[in-house]
Amino acid sequence: MGHTHDHSHRADRARLWVAIAIIGSFLIVQVVGGLLSGSIALLADAGHMSSDLIGLVVALVAATVAARPATDRQTYGFRRFEVFGALVNGVILVVVAVTVAIGAVGRLVGDLGTVGDDHEVQGVPMLIVAAVGLGANIAAMLVLRSSAKQSINLRGAYLEVLGDTIGSILVILAAVVILATGWDAADAIASLAIAALILPRAAVLLRDVMRVLSESAPADTDVAEIREHLLRTSGVVAVHDVHVWAITSGSPVFSAHVEVAPEIFESGRAGALLDELGGCLSEHFDVEHSTFQLEPAGHTGREHTAHH
Repeated sequence: MGHTHDHSHRADRARLWVAIAIIGSFLIVQVVGGLLSGSIALLADAGHMSSDLIGLVVALVAATVAARPATDRQTYGFRRFEVFGALVNGVILVVVAVTVAIGAVGRLVGDLGTVGDDHEVQGVPMLIVAAVGLGANIAAMLVLRSSAKQSINLRGAYLEVLGDTIGSILVILAAVVILATGWDAADAIASLAIAALILPRAAVLLRDVMRVLSESAPADTDVAEIREHLLRTSGVVAVHDVHVWAITSGSPVFSAHVEVAPEIFESGRAGALLDELGGCLSEHFDVEHSTFQLEPAGHTGREHTAHH
């Protein structure tokens, strides 16, 4: 299992390096294009892309640290650093969205409230740069897509690039409107739309991060179903003191007190029952790490009022 995780982390880091190279190379082009064209939407998209780049670097560092083996101090290893990386990404997304919105509102008020054309936008370079940016974002998305399903850290990076892809499409649409009608306010409106797209994705990512950090049961885990499944195991009388949490996304941890029939201890089958219970969770609920405390039937032990 350790070899599998190590291979997965190496693959994640390789994908992140490729995505960083793609996004970093185009970021310079986008900034120059935004300055030359006078497009605040391009600069907003560049700001979003810079957050992508920072987020990808943070994700790479987190993935590298997460690959380190467990120690006596970090008994679960360093995989929680993936969650910290996702937290940083979420905060960056919020900051970028607010900054873009403020700049766009300022430009929009100026465009709509001024008779002249103080903020002339060059539609052709804006369109060309946005189109190239769309291609770069799609390439980065394809690189990150497979890992985004398993890692909350990679999911944060993927969501940032996904949002920037949509942002590039909005910039393209704004450029087309400007070329067709000369209405420069379309540029600021596209910027506001980009900001509006960023915030919900940041909220979802931060929600997932808080779910892990607060040690809530994973969203796709039904604790009652697990308890009922264990109760159907031969020799199990009761299951209590159940706890389910996650070290990082996709790595649930389970612990419980299990009351068993007297013959389990008398016949020396306790070890076999532990193997059966652990195998049950691994096979049916994809729980890698489980801990069971076997107790004689009727022995409830000392429980806290918050226990299940």
